[in-house]
Amino acid sequence: MSALSLSQLLTVDWLEIGRAGLDTLTMLGASLLFTIAFGLPLGVVLYLTSPRQIWARPRLYAVLSFAVNICRSLPFVILLIVLIPLTLKLVGTSIGVAGSIPPLVAGASPFFARLVENVLREVDKGVIEASQSMGASLRQVVLRVLLPEALPGLIAAATVTCVTLVSYTAMSGVIGGGGLGDLAVRYGYQRFQTEVMIVTVLLLLVLVQLIQTLGDRLVRQFQRH
Repeated sequence: MSALSLSQLLTVDWLEIGRAGLDTLTMLGASLLFTIAFGLPLGVVLYLTSPRQIWARPRLYAVLSFAVNICRSLPFVILLIVLIPLTLKLVGTSIGVAGSIPPLVAGASPFFARLVENVLREVDKGVIEASQSMGASLRQVVLRVLLPEALPGLIAAATVTCVTLVSYTAMSGVIGGGGLGDLAVRYGYQRFQTEVMIVTVLLLLVLVQLIQTLGDRLVRQFQRH
């Protein structure tokens, strides 16, 4: 059985695997960048406008919170299909690496925003009140107090989001999104090449472990500081 498995692995097109892995990393890097760019400000606004916070706006918070919950409740596979017209307008294609990034960002940004909101709630309110008593503006409180104090938690939230994006990139293969997920669907599932499926799954597991390890180290480093 082991010899058979080894012979099957030797038949895998490793060049194709390498290209698919690079596509996955490209999708992951670009989507994480845009997710943080959109999700972090949204999470800050959710925190600031929530009841009993320094810029409480209950109605605005209710609207934003409802929208975030709706986006988070949609299964990602359905979101991929629903956003095809918008993806076509934004990047000119709904397949491949470029076609996967808009739905990846749309799926992960609300998730990350909610994590950011929860992390900011853990910041000691005494520190915020002290900065306000010294005349700090809302902008200064956010940029110089709130975000720096919450940095380890924000890194942990980004790590969780990045791991979630790995699974999203794999699911994007269902609609030809490229990357290891697409390879697993086209070869591992449609052509019954089990060895390709095994290799892609193992590579995704390794990627997740590397991301989690790096994220944990960064969190520990900034906690010490």
